[in-house]
Amino acid sequence: MTFATADISDDDPDASRWCDAGLLDFGQRRTFWGQAVTLRVRDDHRAGIPICLEPGHGKVLVIDGHGSRGIALFGGTMASIAVRNGWAGAIVFGAIRDAREMATCELGVKALCTTPRSATVAAPFARDIAVRFGGVTFEPGDWVYADADGILVRDTEYRPAPFVYSG
Repeated sequence: MTFATADISDDDPDASRWCDAGLLDFGQRRTFWGQAVTLRVRDDHRAGIPICLEPGHGKVLVIDGHGSRGIALFGGTMASIAVRNGWAGAIVFGAIRDAREMATCELGVKALCTTPRSATVAAPFARDIAVRFGGVTFEPGDWVYADADGILVRDTEYRPAPFVYSG
């Protein structure tokens, strides 16, 4: 499927929610979509590794890192693992690292910023819960669509209406 978030929003605005967190693109794939798998963690990337090791089936890992810019929550090794396991992308409300490596991974990645720092202490985390950032709530299983215009969230998968010529 090819899509533009602007077109989805225009076509079905009542079913679309916009994330206005101002996230930047880092992965090679600039357009990606899939069902959300959510994670809330602060300043520790290790909670996401077991998730990336699972079969992704085209899903999108949504990490609520509380907007922290100090410690990377997603990096090049995790991106490579996610690609091998069929994930479509990662949306990180926080920092990532290994930006140069990330740019070569066939994965969509959006995040606030980069940092070279990695976690040194394990932090508590919660998986498969509602997370909220950028003015939108991401529920596990929500459909997430991301491109150069931003991130759109829907309860159900977007199915474009067939074009009907009325002329």
